[in-house]
Amino acid sequence: MTKAPHRPESLVLFGADRPLRLESGRTLTDVPVAFERYGPPDPRGTDTVFVCHALTGDAHVARHRPDDAPGWWESMVGPGRPIDTDRYQVICANVLGGCSGTLGPAPLADRTAWEPFPQVTVADMVAVHRELLRRLGVGRLHAVVGGSLGGMQALEWLLRHPRDAGRYGLIATSAQLSTDNLAFNAIARAAIRSDPRFRGGAYRAGEGPDAGLGIARMIGHLTYMSGASLQAKFDRDLAPPPQGVPAEGDASWGPFSVERYLEHQADKLVARFDANSYLCLTNAMDLFDPFATPYEDIAGAEPDVHLFSFASDRLYGVEHSRHIRERLEKAGVGCAHFHEETARGGHDAFLMDVPDYLEAVGRWLAAPARREATAPGVVSLPTTRTQQPRRSSNDVDA
Repeated sequence: MTKAPHRPESLVLFGADRPLRLESGRTLTDVPVAFERYGPPDPRGTDTVFVCHALTGDAHVARHRPDDAPGWWESMVGPGRPIDTDRYQVICANVLGGCSGTLGPAPLADRTAWEPFPQVTVADMVAVHRELLRRLGVGRLHAVVGGSLGGMQALEWLLRHPRDAGRYGLIATSAQLSTDNLAFNAIARAAIRSDPRFRGGAYRAGEGPDAGLGIARMIGHLTYMSGASLQAKFDRDLAPPPQGVPAEGDASWGPFSVERYLEHQADKLVARFDANSYLCLTNAMDLFDPFATPYEDIAGAEPDVHLFSFASDRLYGVEHSRHIRERLEKAGVGCAHFHEETARGGHDAFLMDVPDYLEAVGRWLAAPARREATAPGVVSLPTTRTQQPRRSSNDVDA
């Protein structure tokens, strides 16, 4: 069956009389924002879940119909899924600085002059999300949910605007990147900037630093998978050489299947993503440190906060979620529940079909909102073995 991609909706926000003031002090006007809506209309917002996407995601979180192209979170969003589109209205918007319909550092088109896009922060992304909801007339949300960079957006939303939603789901995310995280991002950005076609960022559409962006993706993808999942998937299996290389190979090409896999992931990202957006968004992640500045009275808002993490995640491991929980507890959020999952899929496990994790999210969203009487603590999901997550057919990564 031919897949007919759903076209996102779009609104232009922040007119000249109401500009978007970035944390840097710069202002932006006439900001187009691409978004998609699923499920029954919900003008009040009490049954609306706002989903925040990860680094290379977009507004297309799930299929709208059987012949639609798959979304990036099919395991989580849809009819009968944990974020049930038969029950909830779901909204997902491409982030500020992205390259899928929302304003970002687009390639040079017919213009002869090029200006760098201003640095944006996670707080700026959330400001755009909130303005979109205001324009749509959506009131207090049932929940804000996101993983990885999406989880950072959900945490920022919780700290600055806790009364916007009754629930906040922070999945496989961080409140402050480690030095190790910063180093991987620095190497990825260096790969992009060192590509001769980068041209200081002033490249034309279709003429960008594809090689550099592909290497950046290969570096990032290694942090999305666990060592155990790589070993199980590839071991030391050999693969035919790529097209154009003699069957007997040569010294410039490695023979292993894992190499071909990483090259495939690089090609997929280059076909759909922009290098300047990659630089912009990874910089925003590096700068993210929301507990370092004053935030709202979270405890007074009594939010229902759940943190989901994966023991095999070597990007934002369990220690990142524990740090968030400790800071929230100090802020008086007694319902910051912590779920540690044993699936071996690594960071990308949050996108996969991991039954206990998905069931826990569904139970949490469906349960009556209330402050728990018991003291906060680790909520271990009921697993009797290490789960083997099932990757969706679209093979989308964080």
